[in-house]
Amino acid sequence: METLWFCLVAWMLTMYVVLDGFDLGAGAVHLLAARDEVGRRQILRSIGPVWDGNEVWLLAAGGTLYFAFPALYASSFSGFYLPLMIVLWLLILRGVAIEFRSHIRTPVWIPFWDVVFSGASALLAIFFGAALGNVVRGVPLDESGGFFLPLWTDWRPGPEPGILDWYTVLAGLSALAALTHHGALWVALKTEDPVSSRARGLAGLFWYAVLGLTLVLTGATFRVQPHIPARLEEQPLGYFFAVLALGGLLWSLVARRQGRHAPAFLGSCLYLAGMLGAAAFGLYPNVLPSNTNPALSLTIYNTATGAYGMRVALYWWIPGMALVLLYAWFTYRRFAGKVRLEEEGY
Repeated sequence: METLWFCLVAWMLTMYVVLDGFDLGAGAVHLLAARDEVGRRQILRSIGPVWDGNEVWLLAAGGTLYFAFPALYASSFSGFYLPLMIVLWLLILRGVAIEFRSHIRTPVWIPFWDVVFSGASALLAIFFGAALGNVVRGVPLDESGGFFLPLWTDWRPGPEPGILDWYTVLAGLSALAALTHHGALWVALKTEDPVSSRARGLAGLFWYAVLGLTLVLTGATFRVQPHIPARLEEQPLGYFFAVLALGGLLWSLVARRQGRHAPAFLGSCLYLAGMLGAAAFGLYPNVLPSNTNPALSLTIYNTATGAYGMRVALYWWIPGMALVLLYAWFTYRRFAGKVRLEEEGY
């Protein structure tokens, strides 16, 4: 049951990154792909019906983490308190910017919220990437499973690291490049020219950044977290996720150059799923490694709730997720196609 719940949490987090990732990426290119109010409304309109629904996956993953691995939830939420508060404020600012910008038509109000929306989206991508970098790198856990990390120390991932060091910053920049590429492909898919053409050009630029940062980050990960190469050597099946990520990235390049926006976006989805799948596979059975003493690492076994609780929770999780999937299917089907500004909203 522990492995099953580990896979379910990893799947929900992947769904969040794939779906809300294009929201964040659309925000990151908001000021670059659109040069006027019409273009910016197109971008906001492309994510307007779905952005808040996409964030349900983050809430669902957090709730699942709470009842499946309560010790991990307690340790990580206390140790990462400062960055979690920063992420919370960025989520609030981003949502407020989307909803508030169109309420007052003045030369200051709308540009101000456009900057807030774009800045919060880019910073969220960086912080989410840095958060994953912290999990992969490991934290200085004590015997009780607790830890504390300052925002930064000497910028080195040693025994006394900060939340930000060269590795987690590299992970954050990689996430920013990947989600900006992802969001640009979504904007190209959902909008009309000239916004679509500019977004396609931005996706082309960021594709090379994604490729380069992915290669550098992979090499750095093998150096920082030796458990991952050892796991891949033991279970070569994990290279499937690397092939999926690389194949998806190449597919997005070929499809974008052919002007096929939907397949290009799907290729980006596969890239993100492959990268996150590789991280989860490489860390298993760890859920939060210790970078000082591997024996103190939090695993799916020493953080899980009781077997009875896991079985009962599964009976509630299945219909709940079925409703989420049904709602997502209906929403994306209802708002399929290019955006139309003559309709109400944003």
